[in-house]
Amino acid sequence: MERDEALARLARSPVARLGTITADKRPHIVPVTFAVVDESVLTMIDQKPKSTRALKRLSNLRHDSRATLIADHYEDDWSRLWWVRVDGEAAIHPGGEIWETARRELAAKYRQYHLAPPEGPAIALVIERLSFWASTP
Repeated sequence: MERDEALARLARSPVARLGTITADKRPHIVPVTFAVVDESVLTMIDQKPKSTRALKRLSNLRHDSRATLIADHYEDDWSRLWWVRVDGEAAIHPGGEIWETARRELAAKYRQYHLAPPEGPAIALVIERLSFWASTP
């Protein structure tokens, strides 16, 4: 798999896991919806029920902007396995151009957001390093 194919597989993946670092240096990983836009991965806080609006991923990023995101494909046919990981700096956008772009791209990718686009802050993870693997080229 080459870089362009890795980005394409990432972009098509319906879900990924976002990893951030807690204040006490522990990993914190949550599943997210996302869109790949240029050299960034965008995700937003949506309306799905959550235990609190003060989400750990947001407080983690305020403390340490380093983040990682991974998407993968698994099936019983192991010749079709793959994963793609993004490492970089992430920023929180409560409004503005990046927020608008994230909202538009997520609504385009996920039918669930067509009528109720995300309203919370956007997270933009800049792709500083892209790692990937596939069982076959």
